[in-house]
Amino acid sequence: MSKGKIKKVAGPLVIAEGMRDANMYDVVRVSSQRLIGEIIEMHGDEASIQVYEETGGLGPGEPVESTDRPLSVELGPGLISSIYDGIQRPLDEIMKASGGNSLTRGVEVPALNEEKLWNFVPVAKVGDQVRGGDVLGTVQETEVVEQKIMVPPHVEGVIKEIKSGEFTIRDVVAVLETEIGDRELTMVQYWPVRKGRPYDRKLPPTRPLVTGQRVVDTFFPIAKGGVASVPGPFGSGKTVIQHQLAKWAEADIVVYIGCGERGNEMTDVLNEFPELKDPKTGKSLMERTVLIANTSDMPVAAREASIYTGITIAEYFRDMGYSVALMADSTSRWAEALREMSGRLEEMPGEEGYPAYLGSRLAQFYERAGHVISIGSEGREGALSVIGAVSPPGGDISEPVSQATLRIVKVFWGLDANLAYKRHFPAINWLTSYSLYLQDMEKWFNGEIAQDWMKKRQEMMKLLTEEAELEEIVKMVGMDALSPIDRLKMEAARSIREDFLHQNSFHEIDTYTSLKKQYMMMSLVLDYFDLSKGALNKGASINNLVKLPVREAIGRFKYIHENDLDEQFKFVNEQLVDEIDEVVRKGGF
Repeated sequence: MSKGKIKKVAGPLVIAEGMRDANMYDVVRVSSQRLIGEIIEMHGDEASIQVYEETGGLGPGEPVESTDRPLSVELGPGLISSIYDGIQRPLDEIMKASGGNSLTRGVEVPALNEEKLWNFVPVAKVGDQVRGGDVLGTVQETEVVEQKIMVPPHVEGVIKEIKSGEFTIRDVVAVLETEIGDRELTMVQYWPVRKGRPYDRKLPPTRPLVTGQRVVDTFFPIAKGGVASVPGPFGSGKTVIQHQLAKWAEADIVVYIGCGERGNEMTDVLNEFPELKDPKTGKSLMERTVLIANTSDMPVAAREASIYTGITIAEYFRDMGYSVALMADSTSRWAEALREMSGRLEEMPGEEGYPAYLGSRLAQFYERAGHVISIGSEGREGALSVIGAVSPPGGDISEPVSQATLRIVKVFWGLDANLAYKRHFPAINWLTSYSLYLQDMEKWFNGEIAQDWMKKRQEMMKLLTEEAELEEIVKMVGMDALSPIDRLKMEAARSIREDFLHQNSFHEIDTYTSLKKQYMMMSLVLDYFDLSKGALNKGASINNLVKLPVREAIGRFKYIHENDLDEQFKFVNEQLVDEIDEVVRKGGF
């Protein structure tokens, strides 16, 4: 154990001398208050330490002690429905220990409840040959989540003893006979946060992560195990989108990281999530959620660690064979913490003061996502999808964090302040956003939902693109100057915008749309356009086609309950055909 003394204090950065025997990324205890820190630079016997707590009042000469192990998280029963700070300290336990609402310095609390008894049900038996990732037994953590107790990675041997019954996480539940002697296994394992957990192999991104949000699923889908970025200015609805995805995305486990966000936003999450009914199980959403809260008033250095803590927990559940969705809100605040630490270390600044390694650190984080075959004999399939919000100043996505993110991620949901001001939510701009997973998932959509899914999506995109071009002409010469077919295109595009893309997150039915319903809605809008185009060729009046009563029914189709879809779709379709026939019969009058 290496011991040294403080030489210099510069905000969250502490320089300690006499630390020759310590290693990079070792966790250290700073001063007699035992503040938690991490070594991020070594120069001879001097160590630069990133302190994860407030350093006010520290001075030179105070002791520094290395723990000789990297910053790690505890992984085991008790993670689900917990609320942690950036370095996996449970906030409710800190509150009890400090006796107030603020974070007290130097508080040491266990990450997982060490007294609670968990019912361990063995799956493996004595004499089984096991290796890292194999399941020893299960624990019913919440009503919704069954946690698999696995052999830690890089450990293999023969089970000499395995128990059954109620144990705490520190009790030995199995003994392995390994090449280097017997190894006792508990229900908890440790993993360094800056290192990705191993997996057997990655799978191609061929299945979508269904979110129930029409603009996402139809236009810019994200794959299971994919990465997406949501950049947008203040007030454009980043956090609401993150909440929607957390609630509705097709994931077994949700890890939500509030990284440097405003305290009131995190409070909303903490208040809302326990109240929200999980649509899949009918239980509270918290029963499959882990929250990491590191708000803007908490120590800045812990913000840098929070996203690594979150993704390591997410990887642990991925290894069990679960589909995990991780929301990082927002990576810009994390990058600001990097910038602050880099400035304190007196490193050469890159663009806009961010460190030169900003891009590589972001890549390290996002690359840990993926649809994988886990380690172990079973070959379980797990997926970790990462959705990171970016908060560019003034909504300018040419700034370094947005650009470095866009180089890595394959889905870009560009939020637009103008759409938000028009009360069009989700405010995802359909002209600037993109998804590079479309080609990989074409086969799945066409095979599982409808043969012409991609064809209909392309038709809608084409109409929206043409509308943007025609709008320029309308601004100059007015709507009346357009030809009947161009007016029809404008009307169809308006229908796509208002009836399809606009989605009310707070409406009990409209908040989630199944893929089947999305296909029906696409079909109705495009049928209106195609039939009207045919009617125009037969001499029908454009004014009559615009004023069709059925358009109201098409617009209100989003509020139809999932159980009544087939009946209502057939009814609206028949009404559409009848009304257009009537317009054709009238001709140009």
